[in-house]
Parts: sequence; structure tokens; C-alpha cells
Amino acid sequence: MSWQDRLQRAWTSNDALAQALRPFGALHAALLRLRVWTYRAGLKKSLPLPCPVIVVGNWIVGGAGKTPATLALLDVLGKQGWRAGVVSRGYGRRDDSRTLLVQPDSAAAEVGDEPLLIHLRGRCPVAVGRDRIAAAQALLAAYPALDLIVADDGLQHWRLPRQLSIVVIDDRGLGNGRLLPAGPLRQAGPLPAPPGSRDDTLLLYSGGKPSTPLPGYVGTRRLAGAVRLQEWWQGQPARPEALTALRGRPVLAAAGLARPQAFFDMLTAQGLDIRPLPLPDHHDFTTLPWPADCIELLLTEKDAVKLPPSRVGQTQVWVVALDFRPEFAFEQALCDRVQALLR
Repeated sequence: MSWQDRLQRAWTSNDALAQALRPFGALHAALLRLRVWTYRAGLKKSLPLPCPVIVVGNWIVGGAGKTPATLALLDVLGKQGWRAGVVSRGYGRRDDSRTLLVQPDSAAAEVGDEPLLIHLRGRCPVAVGRDRIAAAQALLAAYPALDLIVADDGLQHWRLPRQLSIVVIDDRGLGNGRLLPAGPLRQAGPLPAPPGSRDDTLLLYSGGKPSTPLPGYVGTRRLAGAVRLQEWWQGQPARPEALTALRGRPVLAAAGLARPQAFFDMLTAQGLDIRPLPLPDHHDFTTLPWPADCIELLLTEKDAVKLPPSRVGQTQVWVVALDFRPEFAFEQALCDRVQALLR
């Protein structure tokens, strides 16, 4: 059992390990309060940007569905005619101190797998960098006509101003209610807005139903279908019938996600006979983790961005696309707030 799995089990069962970590959770809370105070006292400041910023993030660690929610958000904004770009740190990059603009031929190791996926699937400009302000400035310099900036996973980055926060909560809710490392929480709830910011917050439940008593909106995740790896790289969409055609024959399914079992369960619910191959989150595929004689393989899009078709040999690789659809009330609330911001 990995240490991540051991911690997840401790948080779920509230066992002796979780109890032993409570003083460290209290220390985390104290440091968080100190950080809030430094902004309130003016020792640190959020730097202004010339357009509104929408932050997409979560209060709980690991796999809440931020990337599908970000793609859904970009889709809603695009349908309204608003031009949005994305800034992200780009987790897992070789050198995250550099600020880079993501290109269609960028390597996931250089820009991060999720930013590359957002750029390819969302068809929007993306900049990555540890310094979110520098990334936003680079994005606006390259694309000065942008109306909005969407910050992927930026709730805890106060230096970046924000006018609206979208908090994604999955079926785990708030876990045991404790801060890291005694529990899964990055923060215990909405932090007060940094001085000079107007931070409105919308909660979006990604598991199909509310998982806390907090009021929010509901989104549903579904498999949109499958497409061959080489066709996915050419920009062709996934088709439901391609996934249906795989029923009745055993197929290997690999997933480098924080919670790969959720992906496997969705495939099984589609009537597929899969052999699951869970991989570490952000797996780099330096070496292929499946047997050389593997005939057919299912992959997530997050994994596909790290695998050019030339690397998979004779294996027929299918990329399974995941769609996330927020309820209409969320789209209305989002559009009302964005209209007010742009006005």
C-alpha cells in the first residue's frame, strides 16, 4: 500500500494514524490564519490584472474533477461569445519555474498533462508557470483580446486576484473535516477575499448529487465515447458507438488518475469487460506499463496527451473521453456573474 493510499484509509476510518496527525493539522490551520493575516495587514498583496479572473479549485486533495469542470466552464463561456484563457502551474513539469505558453505540439513533461489537455480539448490559450501573475501577464501579452482569465487550481494562491471562485466537490464531500495531513482538506472553507478583490463563490458538486449540507449546484460525469489514439491527436471527437463496439471482448484499461477506480467503474457500467491497470496520478509513461503483446487498450485523455501514436506499437489504443455537464441553473448563475463582472 502506498503512503497516499494509507493516508486516504486513515482519513476515511479516522484511525490511530489520523488521530496522531491532528497536531499537524492544527499547525496547518495556524499557518493558514497567519497567511490570511499577512494579506489583511498589507504585508502581501494581490496584484491587479486588466480583466476578471475566475478560479476553479477544490477544498479537498486529489481528483475532485477540476479539469472536466474547467473544460465545462470554458464551453459555457465560449457559447456566450466570451474569450477566455487559462493559467495553471502545470503539476509535474520538469521545470515549473519557467512561464510558458502551451502549444499544440508542446510536451506534457514541459507544460503539464492537464494544461495540455485543456489547450487541446478546450481549444483555448493556456499559460503555465509557478508564478500565476507572470503566467497571466504572458497570456494577456500574447492574447490581448481576452475577456477573462480562468485559473486552474488557484484557490490557495491569493497573489492572483479573483472575482469569482468555482469550488468543485466530489462524492467524498469534506472528508473527515480536518486539514492536511490529519484530513484531506487544503482549507476548511471559503477564505475571506483578499483586500481589493471581490470573491464570489459557487459550489459545484461533481458526483451527480450534493455531498455536503452546503448549498451548491450539481454536475454529472459521463463517458462521451472513444476514439483511436491517432485520431484523437488529429482532433477527432470521441464517439459513443466506438465504446459500445468494445463490449463483449476483454480489454485492458489504464488510468493515471488520483482516483482511477472511478474511471474503471464507469467503463464497467457501460457493459465493458475490462482488466484494470491503475497507475500513479500524472504517470509519465517513460516506459509503457502494459505488456508488449497487449492487443487493445483503453486510456483517459489525461494519459493520452503523454502518448504519441508512434510509441504504442501494434497495440490498438482507444482514448475514452469524459464529459462533465453542470445543471442549467449553474450555467445561469455563472453567466449572470460574468456579465456583471464585464459590465
